[in-house]
Order: sequence, then structure tokens, then C-alpha cells
Amino acid sequence: MAAITVNTPDLIPLRTTCPYCGVGCGLLAAPGKADPMADQRPVSGDLAHPANRGRLCVKGANLHETTNSEGNLHHPRVLGSRVSWDRALDEVTGAIRQAMFQHGPGSVAFYLSGQLLTEDYYVANKLAKGFIGTPHVDTNSRLCMSSAVAAHKRAFGEDVVPGCYEDLELADLLVLAGSNTAWNHPVLYQRMKAAGRPGRRVVVIDPRRTATAELADLHLAIRPGTDTTLFNGLLVWLADAGAVDGAYVDAHCSGFDETLVSARARAFAPENVAEACDIPVADVVRFYQWFAETPRTVTAFSQGINQSVAGTDKGNAIINCHLATGRVGKPGASPLSLTGQPNAMGGREVGGLANTLAAHMDYDTPGAREAVAQFWGTDRLPQAPGYKAVDLFDAVHRGEIKVLWIMGTNPAVSLPQSRRVREAMSRCPVVIVSDCVSHTDTTALADILLPARGWGEKDGTVTNSERCISRQRAFRPPTGEARADWQILAEVGRRLGYEKAFAWPSPAAVFREHARLSALDNHGTRQFNLSGLADLTDEAYDQLAPVQWPVTAAQPGGSKRLFGDGRFSTPDGRARFIPVRATALDQTDVSPEKMRLNTGRIRDQWHTMTRTARAPRLVQHRPEPFVDMHPGDLRGLGIKEGELVTLGKERGGQFTGRVRAEPGQRQGEVFVPIHWSHQFTGEGLASALITPVTDPFSGQPDSKNGLVTVTSLSARWHARLLRHREASRGWQADYHTLVPQHHCNTWYLAGKQPEDWHRTITRWLGGAPDLVLEDSAAGTFRAARIRHGQLDGVLLVARDASHLPDTAWLASLFDGRELSRKERRGLLSARSVETEDIGAVVCSCFGVGEKQIAAAIGAGAGTVEALGEKLRCGTNCGSCTPELKAAIEKHRLSSAPV
Repeated sequence: MAAITVNTPDLIPLRTTCPYCGVGCGLLAAPGKADPMADQRPVSGDLAHPANRGRLCVKGANLHETTNSEGNLHHPRVLGSRVSWDRALDEVTGAIRQAMFQHGPGSVAFYLSGQLLTEDYYVANKLAKGFIGTPHVDTNSRLCMSSAVAAHKRAFGEDVVPGCYEDLELADLLVLAGSNTAWNHPVLYQRMKAAGRPGRRVVVIDPRRTATAELADLHLAIRPGTDTTLFNGLLVWLADAGAVDGAYVDAHCSGFDETLVSARARAFAPENVAEACDIPVADVVRFYQWFAETPRTVTAFSQGINQSVAGTDKGNAIINCHLATGRVGKPGASPLSLTGQPNAMGGREVGGLANTLAAHMDYDTPGAREAVAQFWGTDRLPQAPGYKAVDLFDAVHRGEIKVLWIMGTNPAVSLPQSRRVREAMSRCPVVIVSDCVSHTDTTALADILLPARGWGEKDGTVTNSERCISRQRAFRPPTGEARADWQILAEVGRRLGYEKAFAWPSPAAVFREHARLSALDNHGTRQFNLSGLADLTDEAYDQLAPVQWPVTAAQPGGSKRLFGDGRFSTPDGRARFIPVRATALDQTDVSPEKMRLNTGRIRDQWHTMTRTARAPRLVQHRPEPFVDMHPGDLRGLGIKEGELVTLGKERGGQFTGRVRAEPGQRQGEVFVPIHWSHQFTGEGLASALITPVTDPFSGQPDSKNGLVTVTSLSARWHARLLRHREASRGWQADYHTLVPQHHCNTWYLAGKQPEDWHRTITRWLGGAPDLVLEDSAAGTFRAARIRHGQLDGVLLVARDASHLPDTAWLASLFDGRELSRKERRGLLSARSVETEDIGAVVCSCFGVGEKQIAAAIGAGAGTVEALGEKLRCGTNCGSCTPELKAAIEKHRLSSAPV
């Protein structure tokens, strides 16, 4: 295992890891003396890191804007007032002690996050389960990865991802199931794309034609919820075609015959599969043939598989097909779960899920509870698992939980039925929130706010989707009085009277204890083992290079792949086939007015936007909540692209967003993004539409299914309001979305009733306007306010949102300088004659707009490569490539002879 040389501050960039998705990209961060984030490009991709080999997506490349200290929590607060750390920790400790005394340890609960470092996670789990004695410790990883975890454990005996990223490149058949890697794991998408070669095939299985489908040789736009049908049918096909590796199955697996009988019971011939999945029979047969004849096959799956009421079964249906062909843990041949968060796997390693203890040991593992209790030196370890995420917040709502400690996550936005979750938190006697961000929907409900260190300020490790442990290294001073999460937790443990158990001097000491605990294995079957790192010195920990577990004395350099020898983590060492029942969604309620709901991430945003919304470049691509609908559905409902619509659920919430016509959307279905919160919009929370129905094995919510009604907002006017960031809201509207800019806030607004602008403009702009332009017949009104020669506010109103101009130039004028005469003249037209109107941004990496792209295509740049040479678009992360292709095709169709 090669060591990484410790870098000298201010001279050599420091190696660290990206804090976003589960790819776990290595970064080079350039520390500075006073303000490390003042540099325009303080981060770059680390060529030496095995996950990304120097590549970065647009979010990683803009970390200098999204992780600065502006908007961070600087000091502890109790009931809204700033207090000392001593007072805050006394309040935390007192609340926990009182709840334990009056209601028992189960009245205390922790809700953690894949954004925490492994050391933070370890200390939280040890404090909660080991010494408070509550089993109620869960994590937001429950919302994205727990079904994959349950599938791994049922099949392999342990939560183990057997493959690695290199397999994505080595595979001759790459199957992407429920995974829009182009937008959600862009760096892996770049690696997949670069690995293209003659004879290599890519199959994308997704109801939507996403950006990832551009890579596909075959796109299976299956009916939502029919993944198990597709893969059960594949298992039957493999058996009938003689493609099952009988020797492998006999030697290394159990349960094959029962599983095959279960699959056959529903007559899964290709014709049956095609009908159930609503795809052509020829496409089913082609996929099955390719899978059967291609030894090097990787099936990568993500949220489209996991976020389902049958997510665990879907995962096992995939794994069944790989076990049947002996394609597990071999070069270019394996199932591969792609993780959503940077440390979702690290949290699972230490026991961050409610149904686990620690170090991949479960409550029902023989001898595990006793071993962990003895290792920690405690007699308070719970007897049984605690509440999983959705059930946990139901318990909060019922009043069972008296103290709730939330760390590094925003459940008021991300959990199903977000309104009920907020109501539950408001009912809880004591809500503690540790976060680096001061204002979120969740921090607004906290009784005690604790400032935690953010990325670039904290030191520890994370584990990515391929089991690779990487160091996150601090390269900037903490914001205000912020402390590391593990330090906060350890101090609470000491104040509760457990001095010795929480006496670590550094994160390295926490990691060593975590590694020693991982070595406890009475049965010798568990793969998770860090015993080879248990004696790391502080210096060796500082120099730790990326390494894939297990790391032992016999495997000091880690392990790329697991289970390739056919030996699994079950008591008998054999993998298990799992019979799964194929279920299709009930389609009887679908109608033109009631449509199937799908939710997901978008290219440039992350989770609930508390960080990525700080970077104007990342907001430009999709500036407001939207609803993707098929053009045929829009015509059927009489809705035009660009209108505002409201999605509603019976006995549920609402979602309002702007309609986008998307031919890649299946008819009868809609897609909405998950990122917006009440911090940024009114009724744009996708979680308001998600029913708290969960997978029976994993407890993961079914976030990609539901029925919604679609109605037009019928707005009479649309507006853009630009004000300084500190300006108070003086407006009222039926729809609003905040779009942060560098020096101002831009509000997208709409109203259902006529507005008397001359009467209300002073309130909207915070004072009387200096410039006014009105055309009442056209429904146009524009006004600007100037104070001391500087722009103070602008309002642009139109009857149709498509008639509103781009506001990028106006936003640039809020930088505090005095306006020139030319700039004043251009205010109400919202553009400078000296500034190019680029249109809506398509390539966020280089800020290239749709009007620039259209002009370049018109001038002869008729390929993606030609556009890249001329404008640079598509040459970095590549996520905009599908949109570039669409623009080229649009030009081709418009210029074709009639």
C-alpha cells in the first residue's frame, strides 16, 4: 500500500476526497494562508486516486463556491440564542439524562447521515447503542441504499459489494438498471464512455430515457415496478438456454432449484415479460441473448432499483442471474451497487443502521452482541434492533421519542410526507441538530443547534461504492467555533460519565478502535476486516492512501474484488439464491388526469441544495422545480410547455413546478426533482408527494411510485424580482422559487390574480422605483430602484413566463459598484448591448448557453466534437452531451426541406 506524502501547507496541494456522491473522487485542494477558498480554482481532480483518476464532475469542480463559510453555523445556539459550548453541551447532556431517567434509553434517538465521516459515525453509534443504550439509531442512507444492503446480506451473508469500478470498463456487457449515471455519478459515466470499444454493449433499464441512455445500445423503457419480472424472466431464459453455470451453482450456491421454480411459476417467457414490462418482445430477447452469451457482464444498479417497496427483491433478482452464471467478484463480471452518498458505506461499516450493531455484525449474529459489549466495556447494549427511518419519525410523532439528535442531514425535506415529519419534530420535546449550515428546513425546528465542521475543515475517512477507504483531510480553519462531530459526541459521552470509553485524542485514535473492532469474527466468515490498519500510527493515518477493504496482514494492500473464489460470508460459505415474487404496479387508476409519479436527482444539484445552491453556476441549468411530462400528455391535458402545474395526492401534499416537454418520458408518467425545500420554494418538495410505504425487508421508502393529479396553476402573471441578499420579502405570490446569485437573490414568481403594480411596487422593491416601463395591453411591467447610484432592485413582469428575459446580466450589477449610464439605460431591457445573450445554460462546466450552441450549429458545428472544439461544451464532465445532441437534431429537423 503506497503512502501519500504529507503536503506542506501553502506549497503543495493537499489530497482529500469529494463530499458529494458515492463515487468518492480524489481531490487536490490548495490551502491558502488567510482565505483558502478565495482562489478561483482551489480544487482539481487527483490523478493518483483510483476512483476518478483526475476526472471531476461540475459539482466537484465548483466546491470552492459551495463549501465556503458564508451561511455556515458559527456558534452553538439554544432556543435561538447564542450560547457557549459548555452551556450547549450541558443542555444536550441534561436532556439525554432526563429522558433516560424518566422514559428509558429508548426515548432517545439519533438520525445520522452519509455525509458524516466514518470516525463521526463510529462515535455516534458507540454512544447511542453502547452507553445510552438506545437501539434507535438510523441514517439517511436508509433512503437510498438499504435495499441493496438487504439484498447483499440475503444473497452473500454480508453487506458486501463484490466488484469494483474497473469492472465497469472491463465488462463486455454493461447493464445499468435504475441508474442515471450520467447525472448522478458523472465520473463513472465518463469512465464507462471512455471504455467503449467494438463488441462492447450497454443496456440501460429505466422507464425514462435519461442522459445515460445516450450510451445505450439498447434502452429498455420498462413499466415502473417491473424490474423483478424482467430479471426473473432472464433467470428462466438462462436455464432454458443452457447458459447456467451448473458447476458453479452446485459448488458454491444453494436454493437455485426453488428459485427457478418460483420464477417459472409465473410463466416468464419473453412474451409474458414483454407484456408485463410494456416493451417489445424483440428487445427482451435481445437483452436475454446478450446476457447469456457474454461472460464479462456487470449489472450496476442504483436508486431506481432500491427506492421501491420491492427494492430488496429487485436487487436479489439481479444477483440471482449473476450467481446462476458464476459472474460474481470476477474481472468485468459482477453485480455492482452504486452508492448515493460519499460515506453511506462507511456508516454501514460501523453500524449506523438501526438493524445492525457494529462492524457488519447484526443483533441476530450468534455471539455478536456479547462480543461488541465486551469490546466496548458496556452492559447497556440493546437487545434488539431499533426503528428504521420512517418508523423512527412516526415514533417521534407519537411522542415515544423525547430527545432526537439529527446530524448532517435534512429530514424535514428528504423523508416521505415531509409535512408530517416537520410536525413530528415540532412535537418532540428536544430536537438537537448538528450541522455546518445555519439555515435549513430542519435547523429551523431545532431547540439546540451545534456547529459542526464542514468539508475542508474536518479530518477522517470515507468509504465509497467500491469499498475504497479514502482520507478527507482538513485544509482550512473551522468556521467560527465549529467542532468535529466525533469531538462533540465524545464530549457528551464523557459528560454522561463514560470518560474512558470516549477519551480519544484524535480521529486517528477513533479509526484504530474501529479497525480493531472489525477484526472480531468468531466464525471467520466476515469479509469486512480492517485489522491490517488497526495499529496505524498517527503519521501513517495522515499518510493513508486509498485502499479497498478487507485490509489484513495477509492482504495489506486491500482487495479489489471479493467472492471470486466462490466462498461467501454465510455460515456454510455458499451464496443463496432468493426466490422473489414479480409484482407489477396497479395500472387501473392511471388516467390523463391521474399519472404515475417518479422522483430523482438532477445533474448539478445535491440533496436539498443547502450547499450546491450557493454556486450560481450550479443553479443555472435547472433554476426552479419542474415537472417532466411526455408531449402527448401535455396535449391531452391542454397544457403548454413552460406553464406552472400543481401535482397533488389524495390525503397528501402538493408539488408546483414548471412543465418541461420530455419525449423520453413514458406517457402517463411524470418526473420531478427531489432537491428543492421550503428554504428555496413554496410547494416544490417532492417528498410531499411520497407515501411512507416501505420495503418489508429494508425499510426503504418507495420514492419512485405513486399516483398524482395534474392541474394547471392558471397564472395571470409571471415575474422575476432581483433584490440584495439581505433584503426582506415584501411580495406575495401564489408561486415562488429562490434562485441565489453571487450578489443578489432572484425570485421566480407567479400569481393567479391580477396585481396593481403601481400600488404594490414600492413594497416589492423596498422603496419607490426610479425607472418604470408598462404596457398594460401586453401585460408587461418593469421597474428598477437605484440607491446612491447602485442597483437596489429590479422587477420584471410578463403575462407569459417565456417572455421574461434572462437575468444574468442584471444579477451581475448588484456587486456594489455605481452604475454607468449605459447600464442604467439597459436596466429595463435586462441586457447590455455589450453583453452576449447566451440563453439558458446547457454546459455548466464552461457556462455555455443554448443560444451560443444554436449559433455554433448554424455556423457549421454539426457534431458534439465540433461544438466542443468551438465552445468547450461537453469536454469536461460530459453530462451535457445528450442536450448537445438534441440541439443538433433540432437544427437538422428545422433546416430539412419540407
